[in-house]
Amino acid sequence: MKNAPRHHAVIGAGWAGCAAAVTLAAAGHRVSLFEAARTLGGRARRIDLDGRLLDNGQHILLGAYRATLALMKQVGVSADAALLRLPLQMRYPLEAGGDGMDFVAPRLPAPWHVAVALLRAKGLAREDKLALARFSTTARWMGWQLHQDCSVAELLERYEQTPRLVKLMWAPLCIAALNTPPERASAQVFLNVLRDSLGARRAASDMLIPRLDLSALLPDAAADYLTRRGGLVLPGVTVGHIAPGSAPGSWRLAARQGEDLGEFSGVVLATGPEAAAQLLEGLHDTDALRALRHEPITTCYLQYRAPLRLAAPFYALADAPEREAWGQFVFDRGQLGGAAGLLAVVVSAAGRAIADGHAALAEGIVRQLADDFGLPALATPQWSRVVTEKRATFSCTPGLTRPDSAGLPAGLALAGDYVAGDYPATLEGAVRSGRAAARLLAA
Repeated sequence: MKNAPRHHAVIGAGWAGCAAAVTLAAAGHRVSLFEAARTLGGRARRIDLDGRLLDNGQHILLGAYRATLALMKQVGVSADAALLRLPLQMRYPLEAGGDGMDFVAPRLPAPWHVAVALLRAKGLAREDKLALARFSTTARWMGWQLHQDCSVAELLERYEQTPRLVKLMWAPLCIAALNTPPERASAQVFLNVLRDSLGARRAASDMLIPRLDLSALLPDAAADYLTRRGGLVLPGVTVGHIAPGSAPGSWRLAARQGEDLGEFSGVVLATGPEAAAQLLEGLHDTDALRALRHEPITTCYLQYRAPLRLAAPFYALADAPEREAWGQFVFDRGQLGGAAGLLAVVVSAAGRAIADGHAALAEGIVRQLADDFGLPALATPQWSRVVTEKRATFSCTPGLTRPDSAGLPAGLALAGDYVAGDYPATLEGAVRSGRAAARLLAA
């Protein structure tokens, strides 16, 4: 990035777009960041529901998210203040005699933290623990690499993982990381996530839970960073057209209503794949963008009277669709800087869960919480709100060909959590792709 400063445009102020914009600005380039919505953050942002500021979903970051943590530091966000750091864990509510498990890794060097957690784990039989140890050892020996991709379910069956371990450990981790059911999820991408968490140094597997709303966690600070360096942040502006500019590799943008937005030396398309395909129509092959399928994520917010507090900041939940128990994880937002008594229950790959509507889903989750925790008070929240991102992530299936910037006309680059890379649709994947797109343009 030693070229003369130029003026670049970034379309989309999600986490990929923010990463691209900050990377370009840090290299001395002028940046205009366009965002169709009024709030920055894309599919990880703050929303206003009836005067209540909530998030459009609940995220867990990992200690392995080096690019994300570095970007937060770069724009002035203290990770220690903004994130609650917890050791790797998979804890189910056992207070009511629930059929779950309690797995918490101690703060020991890798791989001893996992080994000791496995020895101490409650709710797993000897054959479950041996199966988990066998899987981990074999995956390390394989270098976390498959000769040919397959589904996560097939991988787990191949390595003789017990039904209980699949139900309580592997399936929840797969759905949380890939937002795709194990029967349809890519085993190789799942192994990539395990490699950089379970298979790396101990701190890489730490779970980092936001204490701030998702827009404040990065996008708002990124916007301030840009404006301090002469950039423009333009929320509420939808870019509807891209056309070649007056100089080779330059591009002229127009708003959806036809308003001219200026000419730029380069453009990062950090929108969702559908919007990117529309903008690239006639300029580049968009088949890979249009071929992506998507999975929803639903978050059910439940407000209880202020004294209510869970024993831990978050728990895994055993979902059971046959009894409308859809919840997979519950977070006590009162322990994370939010309102006391506010719980957030996450349902990933939520297609079936939302089929009967938000009211039915909330009722099923309320019953699930009251039963699992043995707390009748959980059956009567003061209010509930259900938020669904219908196209939250791409469906991360085996052998999926993901789009990238290869072959794009000069001066254009793609960024987003769906762009080709090792990771599924995660914040880390988005940030990495944004950084890479910015470097491609600046070079």
